[in-house]
Amino acid sequence: MRAPQDALDLRCYLVTSGTGRRTMEVAAAAAAAGAGVVQVRAKEASAAELLELTCAVAEAVHAASPATRVLVDDRPDVAWAARSRGAAVHGVHLGQDDLPVADARALLGPEAIIGLTTGTLDLVRAAEAQRDLLDYIGAGPFRRTPTKESGREPLGMDGYPELVAATALPIVAIGDVTSADAAALAGTGVAGVALVRALMEAPDPGMVVREVLAGVGPCPLPLPRPAHSR
Repeated sequence: MRAPQDALDLRCYLVTSGTGRRTMEVAAAAAAAGAGVVQVRAKEASAAELLELTCAVAEAVHAASPATRVLVDDRPDVAWAARSRGAAVHGVHLGQDDLPVADARALLGPEAIIGLTTGTLDLVRAAEAQRDLLDYIGAGPFRRTPTKESGREPLGMDGYPELVAATALPIVAIGDVTSADAAALAGTGVAGVALVRALMEAPDPGMVVREVLAGVGPCPLPLPRPAHSR
């Protein structure tokens, strides 16, 4: 994990959708309410569009809460370009078919945050073997979700304890998670929950974030983060 001054708070993790003003507004509202991570996800956007969106979201999030970390979904090259422009972008979240973790780490450097999608015991074990290169893993789907078809069976509440036991990496649960699920999921040992529709479609995203944080509980004291090599 990251050192205290750069603590990575995974308890409430927003994954954005859309590319318009609403995306920036929800990201800022979530950050202001205490969301620790905002992942910019726009699967249909071109690289150029994603770069502009990432920079805009990063600006809105930083203004609302400088402590909130902004990650780019799938594209370490876009994360690198945004950082090169001076945007407050902190890393990337990789899928299984994206640039390999070692290459993303080499591109983004030792200080970047890198997460990886998993969702089966085999995938978690494979991520654990790369623990010195990763900061956390996502695991899902918790439930079936229309926003992303993973091809994996839903984990449900019962699927997480085995995954948590298989790795020292913090795990974020994702897949149609709502604020009402936060407390029970936290009880499985996950470090936090990622929400997409439950935040992006909420009339009051800040209230949803506060409900999640109340369910998950206080952020644990951060442990020393492994020194990632380039």
